[in-house]
Amino acid sequence: MKVEKGKRNLFQMAVQRRRRLRAKMHSLIEGASRAADLESSESVMDNLMGLLRVHVKRGVNLAVRDVRSSDPYVVVKMGNQRLKTRIVKKDVNPEWNDDLTLSITDPDIPVSLTVYDHDTFSKDDKMGDSEFEVRSFIEALKTYTNLEEIPSGTVISRLKPGTDNCLVDESAIYVNDEGKIIQDLFLRLRNVECGEVEIQLQWIHYPGSKTF
Repeated sequence: MKVEKGKRNLFQMAVQRRRRLRAKMHSLIEGASRAADLESSESVMDNLMGLLRVHVKRGVNLAVRDVRSSDPYVVVKMGNQRLKTRIVKKDVNPEWNDDLTLSITDPDIPVSLTVYDHDTFSKDDKMGDSEFEVRSFIEALKTYTNLEEIPSGTVISRLKPGTDNCLVDESAIYVNDEGKIIQDLFLRLRNVECGEVEIQLQWIHYPGSKTF
């Protein structure tokens, strides 16, 4: 009996040691993960130029992916950032009017925009994609810093549609009635039979940014 009891005690001690070891390893992994997240967050803050508000207005003549319509939403990506709008049910001319905010650390990274059809029981279908760059918008911000002296409605710059962009029409960068620099973009969707998306860009200054 004493031998059996001794074996049980040794087994319980071994189990406890394994549990302590697993707990220690779990703690170390969590700590490393938190440190990596913190380092990544600090790196972003150190290089942060400001925030870009992407106002996703509407879609026009989007592709039909269900029987007669679609349930579209938009995903906006820049680097590791991924944001999406709400879903509009059964509408190929949806009005989202959603604001998505991106952190800008490198103005040369393009922003991609993809439209999806939401499906309940299967994978969401793609309804086309597009892309735009933000450097021209940021250059306009750097050039015109005294906005109080510029009348509202003043057009700072215009971007022409071409083979090197997804613009449907001319894109204006201008000063709005609130004294803010705005850019309107009408984007053609690629890899799909039809569809366009209208968005508007607005800059949000980050306190302490050395960019401006």
